[in-house]
Amino acid sequence: MKEPTCAKCQGEMKEGFVLDWGHGAAIASQWAPGEPRYSLWFGVHVEERLKIKSFRCNSCGYLENYALERI
Repeated sequence: MKEPTCAKCQGEMKEGFVLDWGHGAAIASQWAPGEPRYSLWFGVHVEERLKIKSFRCNSCGYLENYALERI
């Protein structure tokens, strides 16, 4: 995927990722469809997950995210 131009200010955007914390360790965030279904033993039940591509504008800081690739 080509790096997009900022929708807010037309500035240059740089690819990165959104960081999450799970069990005391840093992980890359993921996208799942629908409402979360909580399990007593396993947290949130997830059937499908997609990698998130994230871009940040170098000028204004605007973030744009895309969920394109299956994990």
